[in-house]
Amino acid sequence: MTDASAIQTPPAHAGSHPWTRYVAMGDSFTEGIGDPEPSSPGGYRGWADRVAEELGRSQPDFAYANLAVRGRLLQQIVDQQLAPCLALKPDLVTLSAGGNDLIRPGGDPDALAEKLDSVVQILAMGGATVVLFNGPDTGSSVLGRIRSKVAIYNENLRTVAARHDAIIADMWSLRQLSDPQMWDQDRLHFSPLGHHTIAAMVLDALNVEHGLEPLQPKPLPPRSWREARSGDLVWAREYFVPWVLRRLRQQSSGDGITAKRPTPGPVFGPGVPLGSGEGPPGNTGAALRS
Repeated sequence: MTDASAIQTPPAHAGSHPWTRYVAMGDSFTEGIGDPEPSSPGGYRGWADRVAEELGRSQPDFAYANLAVRGRLLQQIVDQQLAPCLALKPDLVTLSAGGNDLIRPGGDPDALAEKLDSVVQILAMGGATVVLFNGPDTGSSVLGRIRSKVAIYNENLRTVAARHDAIIADMWSLRQLSDPQMWDQDRLHFSPLGHHTIAAMVLDALNVEHGLEPLQPKPLPPRSWREARSGDLVWAREYFVPWVLRRLRQQSSGDGITAKRPTPGPVFGPGVPLGSGEGPPGNTGAALRS
């Protein structure tokens, strides 16, 4: 496995990096669900957009495409995104896949990793730097029942990364994600704060200096047992039950949805929705949006 310290060429100055064309592959996590931004393509920002914004500040010819679509299983990501990704000839690829498979009954972390291994091999053979995401520690979340499967999958991903000189974006070790405010109201996706925190971690893993300052969740007032129980019931009615019904009907939240950035383009510039509350490269006085 390659980590941040193994990058051969350290940044010569703040934000320096070797990449000019970045393609993000994946599902709702990479699409940015949970981080709404009406001015962004697709109506969501997310960690990948935030990473691209930072990478684009020091590369005038930097281009970014995001092929991720919510609800996609690993095989669907392979079938629908791998060939378009290769056609775009990226030199940096982020790939997060397998989470939706693990949530489903029968999701096999060993079989998933074996399938992912061949995908990473193909991407690496094309000369791209590949970043893989392991899963967060779900022990304190509604996904606690799959914690052991996530842990097995994570270890398998480290083996895959080591075989193909890929980089691991280590969400399991990102303990900040245990705070409920890092998660969206649906408890399945990350909030804007969570996406911001993950983006900073990815840039650190790439050994790229950036301007994403650590942000702390605001203190929440204590809740009584009755208030917590009421919140759980509301969550179950509005999010969990519809999710179960879609599974029973073999439907996906991504049905009819297409990639929000199917072709590489600049992150900043005329006619480009910033969606970040930040200005183009060099605008150091702009405010950071969490």
